[in-house]
Amino acid sequence: MSALSLSCRVCATEHPLEAVGTCRKCFGPLDPVYDWDRLRATVTRERLAAGPPSIWRYADLLPVEAPEEARLAPGFTPLVPAPLLAEEVGVRELWLKLDTANPTHSFKDRVVAVAARKAQALGFETLSCSSTGNLAGAVAARAAAEGMEAAVFVPADLEPEKLAAAAAYGPTLYAVDGHYDHCSRLTVELSFELPWGFVNVNLRSYYAEGSKTLAYEIAEQLDWRPPDVVAAPIASGALFHKVGQGFRDFRTLGLVDGPSPRLIGGQAEGCQPVATAFRDRTTVTPVRPSSIARSLAIGNPADGDFAVTTARETGGAIHAVPEDDIGENMALLARTTGVFGETAAGVTLGALRAAVDVGRDDRVVLLVTGDGLKTLGPVAFTFAPVHISADADAFLDAVEAAA
Repeated sequence: MSALSLSCRVCATEHPLEAVGTCRKCFGPLDPVYDWDRLRATVTRERLAAGPPSIWRYADLLPVEAPEEARLAPGFTPLVPAPLLAEEVGVRELWLKLDTANPTHSFKDRVVAVAARKAQALGFETLSCSSTGNLAGAVAARAAAEGMEAAVFVPADLEPEKLAAAAAYGPTLYAVDGHYDHCSRLTVELSFELPWGFVNVNLRSYYAEGSKTLAYEIAEQLDWRPPDVVAAPIASGALFHKVGQGFRDFRTLGLVDGPSPRLIGGQAEGCQPVATAFRDRTTVTPVRPSSIARSLAIGNPADGDFAVTTARETGGAIHAVPEDDIGENMALLARTTGVFGETAAGVTLGALRAAVDVGRDDRVVLLVTGDGLKTLGPVAFTFAPVHISADADAFLDAVEAAA
């Protein structure tokens, strides 16, 4: 393992590699510190290509040891071309990164796999989290695969599809009266009282690193030449920030050719604190979420300001997408690519369509971070079957009359 310590992203105070969620000095977020000299000498394209087809091919760049037996290993998900959607959006080349192919059908499997490894190393027997749905399923599934207990905290009014998907793995499911930020505050308090591994609280420094593997995979799958643009959803801001960091890591190691991509972020208008901060050139101000994009509805995003910085540093942008456009974008993605993404994908595609700084000659990757089967409501308008009788002659006559 190449991680040496944890360092505060704000004040640079060093911390040991323990279950500590924020800086003890200033409460800033913590990032693992790596031995980059050793990594430059050992991490090569050939070494990575010879690794397993999962996130564990990048174990040298993660703050945990790779498992000897990788159960339910996430990552190395398909990167597929989307020429019809590219034409619709107005770009030369568009690719979809399908994290719906992960074990519980979202990118959360990546971050949970890393956090769970650290939890095991620290002796935790219970995995826990606060969640808007996808993370609950990923934590419950990972605990089941590893023989651990799971306790997940979700808003009581979450989509029933997501609740059922998480419950199937056998966790203790706590339905909290309130929205996600209430769940988050509760788990922060409980992390000081219970001997549990809260993946997005006391294990957050390790958990967040799993998102870097999306950037690593995209670069490798595009023959070590990063795309011009990556479009991603923004909830807490951690995914967006860490994807940018992942591309920087590969540049630091000399593994990629060409500049890092511009990052385009999307939030729904009903919960847009990061998009507002980017637009107004201010720091992120918490809001009360009211959006159909529940997986992104975090009113007080922990990494929101860092997401804004990532967008600016990469020459990208962050856009707010109208609530009424989310379902339309989900349907557009489905009918032009055959990929059914959840509301977050509708927001991400909406942000890409709003990004006037994306040019026709750009090569673009759009992250599809969750499965649409978990959020059916916004595309209910597409369900309009044509009722017919079981009579072939009548059917053919009707088809001919309509021609």
